This record gives sequence, C-alpha cells and structure tokens, in this order.
Amino acid sequence: MHRATTPSRHREVLAVPAESLPVDERPHPGPIAVLPTAEPLFVQAIEEAGGAVAPLGPETRGIVWLSSRGADDFAAALEANPQVEWVQLPWAGVDAFAEVLRSHDRPRLVWTSAKGAYAQPVAEHALTLMLALLRHLPERVRATTWGAKTGLSLYGLDVVVIGAGGIALELLRLLEPFGVESTIVRRSELAVPGAGRTVTNDRLDEVLPAADVVVVAAALTAGTEKLLGEAQFGHMKQTAYLINIARGGLVDTDALAAALASGQIAGAGLDVTDPEPLPDGHPLWSEPRALITPHTADTPEMTAPLLAARVRHNVRALLGEGDFAGRVDPQAGY
Repeated sequence: MHRATTPSRHREVLAVPAESLPVDERPHPGPIAVLPTAEPLFVQAIEEAGGAVAPLGPETRGIVWLSSRGADDFAAALEANPQVEWVQLPWAGVDAFAEVLRSHDRPRLVWTSAKGAYAQPVAEHALTLMLALLRHLPERVRATTWGAKTGLSLYGLDVVVIGAGGIALELLRLLEPFGVESTIVRRSELAVPGAGRTVTNDRLDEVLPAADVVVVAAALTAGTEKLLGEAQFGHMKQTAYLINIARGGLVDTDALAAALASGQIAGAGLDVTDPEPLPDGHPLWSEPRALITPHTADTPEMTAPLLAARVRHNVRALLGEGDFAGRVDPQAGY
C-alpha cells in the first residue's frame, strides 16, 4: 500500500488534542507486529521510536495494520491474539473495519487511526477541485474551440463544510485568504475555531440554500450514510457546487447524477464515489458538470511519511511517553 518516499513537508492536523489515558487503561508495552506485510518504512518508524518489531505471536502487544482490505484476516489476527492492546489503522476513516472494531473491542485495547494525519493534502485537493469548478476547468479541458469568457471567483463566497475533523480545520485555514463566509456542520454544538459559524447536523438543510460551495468532509457511519440526497440537492441553489473528499457513501450517487443532469446544481468535484471505483460507463463519467479524481487526494507519496510519523508518535505512547493520537471510538465508528 505504502512505499518509501522523499520527506514530506505536510504535517498532521488533529481536530482534538491527543487524549490522556488513566494509568490502569494504558496498554502494556511489548513487541509490535506490522501486518499484513512488514514494510520497511514502518518497521523503521517503530524502531526509531524505541519499539521492537516482531512477528505476530504470544508476546505481541501492538499491531500496525497497513491495508484497507483483508477485514477477515485482520479479525482473525485479533481473535487469535487477545493480548494485543494497541492497534494502528492506516487511514483516517475506519469504515472498512467498522464491524471488526465493534465486535473485537475489549478493555485496555486502544484503537488509533490516521485521522488528522492526512488533513493537509486532502484539504489541498478539496481547494483544487473547488477552484477548478468555479473557473469552469472541466469545460475547458474538453473544449476544442476558444469559447466564451466564463468563470467565478472564490473570494467572498458562502462555503459550507460538513464535518469538523482535521480536514475541515485545514480547509478553513486554506480558505482564510479568500475571505469566504464559512459554516461548519457537525454533531456537536461546540464552535469550531476559524469558522464563521458552527451548526449541528440537524440544521444542514437550513444552511444549504445560501451555500455557493458545499464540502463533504465527514466520517462515514451508519448515521451519515447518504447524508446528501435528493432533498438536500433540492435545497441548494442552481449555482452551487458540491465537493466530496471524504467517502462516497455520504452522497446518494443516483440523486447527485440526477441533480447534475437537470441543472439542479452547477457542478460536483468528487475524489470519492459510491460505488468505488466508479464503473466505466457510469453517467457521471459523461456528465460535463462533474470533475472526478480517482481517490487521489492523498496519494501514497503523500501519506506514507505522514503515517510513519503517526506510528512513531503512537509507539512512543505505547512505551509510556505521551498520549495516543488519532484514537478511534469503535462504537461510534470514527
């Protein structure tokens, strides 16, 4: 999945500080298994942090799992090794392993993901899609003649961001120079620093009519599946754009395709789709208002060094030095 790269200039962005665990809930230090393949970059990261890498066995206390696939193998490893007390997962979202996490959760087992670690490159991609759509680049890429002089500026627009994790925080920072009117939609009522306003999820339909750009940056859970569908696109104005850099399942694909085809919304920038990969011949491929990238907001070249940094941080936490970053609640699914 990952491969060695030149040093990254990105940094991780945490929506909340690393959480401190009571002494009696901290995992015990011990050997760490890197699975399903012991890739050198991550073996090195563990050893640089003072940890010991060893094959999965009775003494193993930590697992660094490097694949978004193989849920059955992952579950089998946990089932056979109840002594494991820390698991590091490779991506910000854990939806691929949600059921495994819920069914194998147990006292003292700390789950961590890469949430926040990839925020900078993903937010950068969201901004790229946003600017490309506003400047009508999908149309110009397909053009074979000079055409009309069209395009919109991002400056001063109304931007709604669904989600309040690291990606949302970094996107707010990137949007600052554009002087946008920003709204964060999240589960909690707590205000998000840098946002013009923060509203709860039940007010999503209320803020959509004024939005010029809607960015989906939330976790995919049972409660957020198809969060944006026919009703939500109906609330959006015809000049509005949708950006999804989170998970394809957050958007009703059929409803989106219909909204684009009818001109209900102006366009969509999608780095994720449902299904994924988007099948050849799907209507979205021929939709001139859609700009689709193949889940490349965070390429291996970008994410490998960031995940290695997260692994180093959490290995030190396993050894009793500091707190775990990117902790996951198995029951909540993020």
